[in-house]
Amino acid sequence: MAFINIKFMSEVLGRNTEIAVMIPQHSTNGQIGVVNGKSSGKFKTLVLLHGLSDDFSIWARRTNIERYATEHGIAVILPSGDRSFYTDMKHGDKFYTYISQEVLDIAREFLPLSDRKEDTFIAGNSMGGYGALKIALKNPDRFCAAMGLSSVSDIINHMDNITPELKDNIFGETISDEEDLFYLLKKAKKETAPRIFMCVGKGDFLYEENVRLSKAFFSTDLDYTYIEDEGVHDWDFWDKYIRIALKWALKK
Repeated sequence: MAFINIKFMSEVLGRNTEIAVMIPQHSTNGQIGVVNGKSSGKFKTLVLLHGLSDDFSIWARRTNIERYATEHGIAVILPSGDRSFYTDMKHGDKFYTYISQEVLDIAREFLPLSDRKEDTFIAGNSMGGYGALKIALKNPDRFCAAMGLSSVSDIINHMDNITPELKDNIFGETISDEEDLFYLLKKAKKETAPRIFMCVGKGDFLYEENVRLSKAFFSTDLDYTYIEDEGVHDWDFWDKYIRIALKWALKK
């Protein structure tokens, strides 16, 4: 597995930025303890989003995502979304457009990544889980599956927990229906919607939000998987469940 930093000019953000990409190498002979998943042709790809207090580097620093991706022979794109909730901010950058469109296009321009929907996945934790679910539900033509780990699930009520300044910067005076997972779920169609995986720890402060959203998903006929486990809002839980989520995503 190679770890590549791509620094580029983002037309969406209007400035230079960077992403990290973990990409398989076909041979890992001589590397002790490495299980190399068999891949041929262009690589399946996971876009992996961070939470509110982190940046693109955090998944590589706090989990074994590189080892898990190597097992499956899948590439992983790590972008930054700042504190945007992966939204085209009212007073800030257009991180929804950046993540949902430009990041994949840039990575595919430079690296041998598949551009097929069935080979493209998105996941994240906390704020990133919200972003992954939102982006996939709004772009079913680009992502075949989304995985939300300990996700911010009820964005309207959740915004009461952040500072008014941040809320105003992101959404302005009101939160659009298009930012609400419950609203997007109502619009989703079984024929085109991505598969969805959600998990949360029973001791997580976002547990009740996840329960409410899971009930909404279970009331539909979408392909949906939900897991509750012991755990809280921390990297022990996310390291465990990103591996489980990857296996789930690649089972079909």
